[in-house]
Amino acid sequence: QVQLVESGGGLVQAGGSLRLSCAASGRTFSNYAMGWFRQAPGKEREFVAAINRGGGSQYYADSVKGRFTISRDNTKNTVYLQMNSLYSGDTAVYYCRAGRWGLSIASSDNYWGQGTQVTVSS
Repeated sequence: QVQLVESGGGLVQAGGSLRLSCAASGRTFSNYAMGWFRQAPGKEREFVAAINRGGGSQYYADSVKGRFTISRDNTKNTVYLQMNSLYSGDTAVYYCRAGRWGLSIASSDNYWGQGTQVTVSS
């Protein structure tokens, strides 16, 4: 199966920036659509951003449009989330997601990372 390991989370001041990374192993990375989700305490996990297999198409939740950028480097089996203009509402555990047939299609070949904490101080 695919293993996903997130990194880059931490504590950042409001207005600051952070870049998350998700390194994949175990299968052919370029076969998977990739995405980021987040979950704040007491709330449901929500979609943040997605990117297609080749990296040419990106999708964002309205709450992060214009502030976050998702990208991928298939030579490094890594997907990134560049987060700018952070504020307290962005505080959450951020999870990497791999979808063999896209992120909205149920499959035994879909995987989650362990998550990385992002905390934005005001």
